[in-house]
Amino acid sequence: MQNNDFPAIALDPCFPFDRIRELYLYEEPALLASIRRGDRKEATRIINLLLVHIYSAGAERSELLKGLLLELIVMMSRAAVEAGASQTEVLGLRFQHLTELAGIGDDEHLARWLRESVVRIFETVERHQNTALPSVVVRALKIIREQSAGPLTRARVARKAGISPSHLADLLQERTGRSFTELVRAARVDRACGLLRSTELSLADIAAECGFCDQSYFTRVFQKLRKEAPKQYRDNFLRTPKTQKNPP
Repeated sequence: MQNNDFPAIALDPCFPFDRIRELYLYEEPALLASIRRGDRKEATRIINLLLVHIYSAGAERSELLKGLLLELIVMMSRAAVEAGASQTEVLGLRFQHLTELAGIGDDEHLARWLRESVVRIFETVERHQNTALPSVVVRALKIIREQSAGPLTRARVARKAGISPSHLADLLQERTGRSFTELVRAARVDRACGLLRSTELSLADIAAECGFCDQSYFTRVFQKLRKEAPKQYRDNFLRTPKTQKNPP
């Protein structure tokens, strides 16, 4: 066995793997919780504790241990997805970890692999957190959707979201790629689509219900965003067999 910096821990010499698994099961809830809240320091502490026991098992280690470590990585990956990481990215990492683990044959490599795997998992969570919409933007978009039928101004939405109008405009453009006015129009058209599908209201009534000043303006905006006129949208929906209707 190669030299390492981990102190030995007394294990049952007949069943070292069982003791390691007991420790893992005991520490698992705290480890998964640390991933969900993004606490690298606590996750590293628990991983180091597991490595101490793995090294203490010495020559008694077996393929069962690799199976345990793979189980550990799978559970950590699930926690990362729950914390908001991309499921596709996490699944790709899981395959990479499995491939790497199969080729590990020494203590130093094993410790490095486990630590690097933890870092990768945390990075998938942090990438999501760095790209997620700020809460103030989420609030503003919710207000726009819910109040799109009435008069909406940037100042009013900004006040309800707890931010200045200019800062809100900058954030919306930066994080959605659309201006405040474009987002309001889109929300109103989405509302209009629902009414066109579910009611027999006239186009003039729908325009009024969705905050448009008149039917002509409603039609122009709708056609620009949906690439078809409101009446055409409704007719196409009514012609679609019920089993195929899955409106956006």
